[in-house]
Amino acid sequence: MSTAPSNTAQSNTAKSNTAPATNALSKLLAIRPWLLADGATGTNLFNMGLESGDAPELWNDTQPAKITALYQGSVDAGSDIFLTNSFGGNRSRLKLHNAGHRARELSRISAEIGRDVADKAGRPVIVAGSVGPTGEIMEPMGPLSYADAVEIFHEQAEGLKEGGADVAWVETISAAEEFKAAAEAFARADLAWCGTMSFDTAGRTMMGITAPQMARQVTKLANAPVAFGANCGVGASDLLRTVLGFSATEPATPIIAKGNAGIPKYHDGHIHYDGTPELMGTYAKLAFDCGAKIIGGCCGTTPDHLRAMRAALEDHTPGPRPSLDTIADALGGFSSQSDGTDGAGPKRERSSRRRSRSA
Repeated sequence: MSTAPSNTAQSNTAKSNTAPATNALSKLLAIRPWLLADGATGTNLFNMGLESGDAPELWNDTQPAKITALYQGSVDAGSDIFLTNSFGGNRSRLKLHNAGHRARELSRISAEIGRDVADKAGRPVIVAGSVGPTGEIMEPMGPLSYADAVEIFHEQAEGLKEGGADVAWVETISAAEEFKAAAEAFARADLAWCGTMSFDTAGRTMMGITAPQMARQVTKLANAPVAFGANCGVGASDLLRTVLGFSATEPATPIIAKGNAGIPKYHDGHIHYDGTPELMGTYAKLAFDCGAKIIGGCCGTTPDHLRAMRAALEDHTPGPRPSLDTIADALGGFSSQSDGTDGAGPKRERSSRRRSRSA
């Protein structure tokens, strides 16, 4: 856990471009060649009875046993890191459920439950406080100011820290300014952090960012993340192409890969992901060879997938960086020919980017 919050933004921006050296995740990264993150939140909560349109974060209060089971499932499957049930737990998104005033409280509870599970694991397990997008479009294209975005993220970060989260983990971000606002918010909370974006539009985020552009942005942040990378997106093949884009820049910061368990298919009124545990085991090994050090799953990834990923990584002999053909042969083809860096992909920012975590 970090120390007490800073009093001013000025004191945070004066800090060096490094994450706190004493955080639990950095310590674990220093002694391990790879770490296994968790899988989907939504998929597993829907399997427990969550209904479409409900706010999962309310379950932190009303269904704590199920949230405990969610976290415990990842730990029992071998995860070294699990994310809290707080992806949509910011004031802006919770107001859609008349619970905007509970943002800090619900985030705190999500981390408290996680802290209890991690402390009983019998091995080091990192509680990562999930922070999703605000759900609003930032200026000048939308109404959300940078200052308001910082405050939204800061409120949630303080709740996660109070609950015992080791790090904050902002995910599924599309806009550079929103990523920067989250970094500033975590600095104000004096909480180490990780961050991932989703590259689901011909190798770019929905706001037009490429993998190399994100890698460059990370080096310019006053409050640097412990690790950065990609989550969600289209499928495992596309995500690994993005990871190759990160590693090609030779970043000093560890890379995160959290790909979906295959491709979503609509069946009997529900969305199912077609990736088998065996496929996700192959994905995990390829992710490591692509340059990722923190490897997990996103939408569709269950404890069964995680167990296969853990076994695959433990048995893996590192190989050379895989080619795109190798990735496609192992995991399936790419959703687009472009990786976003050849000028063929979309470049303009889009006006809508609401999405939910880990369907």
